[in-house]
Amino acid sequence: MAYWAKVAAFTTAIAIAVAVPGLAVAVPADHGLGDVAGIGKLAEVRDRGAVWRGSSGIAELGTDRPVPVGGSFRAGSVTKTFVATVVLQLVGERRMRLEDSVERWLPGVVPNGENITVRQLLNHTSGLYDFVRTIPFPPGQAFFDNRWRTWTAPEMIAQALANPPMFEPGPQYSYSNTNYLLLGEVIEKVTGHTYATEIRRRLIRPLRLTGTTLPGTSPYIPGPHPHGYVPSEHGLVDLTEWNPSVLGAAGELISTTHDLNAFFAALLGGRLLKPRLLAEMKQPGTKDGHYGLGLSWNETSCGRVYGNDGDALAYQAYAFATEDTRHQVTVAVTPDFQTDPDASVKAFIEKAICS
Repeated sequence: MAYWAKVAAFTTAIAIAVAVPGLAVAVPADHGLGDVAGIGKLAEVRDRGAVWRGSSGIAELGTDRPVPVGGSFRAGSVTKTFVATVVLQLVGERRMRLEDSVERWLPGVVPNGENITVRQLLNHTSGLYDFVRTIPFPPGQAFFDNRWRTWTAPEMIAQALANPPMFEPGPQYSYSNTNYLLLGEVIEKVTGHTYATEIRRRLIRPLRLTGTTLPGTSPYIPGPHPHGYVPSEHGLVDLTEWNPSVLGAAGELISTTHDLNAFFAALLGGRLLKPRLLAEMKQPGTKDGHYGLGLSWNETSCGRVYGNDGDALAYQAYAFATEDTRHQVTVAVTPDFQTDPDASVKAFIEKAICS
């Protein structure tokens, strides 16, 4: 309990103003980062050229070490937007089509694959069973027994597809990580390179996202970073290091608040996709849906914001921007598993975008 008292007490945000060449920068308030639920929090807010970065909480339980302001974290399903961007670039190059069947690229892999399209994988209307439901997760001991195990995409896909689909492919929505494991395999079939290679070549290097990596089977987070924790049968366990292959193309990305803001600025600013394909990305898969082709959106009091969020067990990440990219926010949290951070992060994003 002493750890939790220390977490609660250590809520003063550490903030820095980062100069952008040619632009005036003001130092704003902390945007309420200290009010976000969690052990440690870090954020970057961009407001029409001004940039604020801050952190709050502690980097490691049992210490008073502050969260590194520019630290790295596991970004979870934000990975999906990177994967979707590569797929849409390939569509723009006429190397594949959104209406291609899964069977066209992965023959014999998916039952009924001839009736499931690439588009339906991207927007989660395929109906395919989510592999996450088939593997152990905390707090059960079975997860920790497999902490260092290497999982392969074909293995996880087969495990998921041994279960019947949730529904026939079409105008229904069910979030399934299996879709993006399959898209990773499709990218490799189309290009001859792994999805990770294509993301590095097309996105990470050109955008100079120096804090962004796809670790594969490496358990480590490079550079300064907060520790992340998950519940176990004996209390919280440090899960900063573990084999992330179980996340694969659905969620293995490691990044920083700076890099995710830079990526979404480039994406929404039209630097990565042709206008028609960016417009496709923003089309919901179902009526009144909030998820397009690897891109999601939320409503604030001052309008819609586009981006994505991700849950990598011990880390949660949220990255959103206005359509014109004049206002952006990325925040990462190491949860305490006593309070769901979603509501407090939503309030933080509202304040950062609209104040």
